[in-house]
Amino acid sequence: MAPRANWKGFLKVGELVCPVALYTAASTSERISFHMLNRRTGNRLHREFVDSQTGKVVEREDQAKGYEAGENDFIVLDAEEVASAVPQSDKTMDIEAFIACADIDDLYFDKPYYLAPSDRHGAEAFALIRDGMKAKDVAALAATVLFRRMRTLIIRPHGEGLVATTLNFDYEVRPAEEAFADIPDIRLKGEMLDLAEHIIRTKSGRFDPKTFDDRYDAALAEVVKAKIEGRKIRPVRPKAEGKVIDLMEALRQSAGETGKPGKAKRAGAKKAASTRKPAATRRKAG
Repeated sequence: MAPRANWKGFLKVGELVCPVALYTAASTSERISFHMLNRRTGNRLHREFVDSQTGKVVEREDQAKGYEAGENDFIVLDAEEVASAVPQSDKTMDIEAFIACADIDDLYFDKPYYLAPSDRHGAEAFALIRDGMKAKDVAALAATVLFRRMRTLIIRPHGEGLVATTLNFDYEVRPAEEAFADIPDIRLKGEMLDLAEHIIRTKSGRFDPKTFDDRYDAALAEVVKAKIEGRKIRPVRPKAEGKVIDLMEALRQSAGETGKPGKAKRAGAKKAASTRKPAATRRKAG
């Protein structure tokens, strides 16, 4: 069964237009989820909005959105006033510029969607845009109205289709300096850096999402299964905390038997040479 499109419209580059559809690329619907229940009756609970002063439940028709201008000072906005700020969808995803893939900062990535032609008539134009982007190794910056908000997207080739990722606005991304301000300026070199590089080389791998393991969700599923089957639920024991050792010792232990790169090899060669008998002696003994 074909997936349901989240959005349908037109992808536009200059005068080139093709009908397209957006499909969810990542979803959390498969995760274990819970409902809130009344422990005594087992019935589901539902939420209600309660007046903070009177304690009475406020019915839906009396609820309104408000902006806090000051402490306990709210400006009430009617639904019509809020709707007036929502842009009208023109259903056109207009490509504003092509940028080099190497210039993309994924810190701004929000949510990915698959982008595909929505009918056969637009397949040729779609393929032209896709293959042109592949050939030039570029991505496209586009803008459109998605889910009642004006959004900017980065569009990249992906297999036979495209991936359109919504982008966070600049004001939504916090400056890195705020998080990194207290990191001391340390420059490492010598044996310590050699060991770190050695560990990275020996632990190198490839990006394979199939190997990712959601241990928490799997553990929750096992708890639910045990509850259904009436089995005793055994809590997971936390791992023992590691012994605190100095940084150099930690690096040496992480490097394992290979020890210190470079010097370890030279030391092994010297040891082998010291235990090896001279060639002349071996011939004489033979």
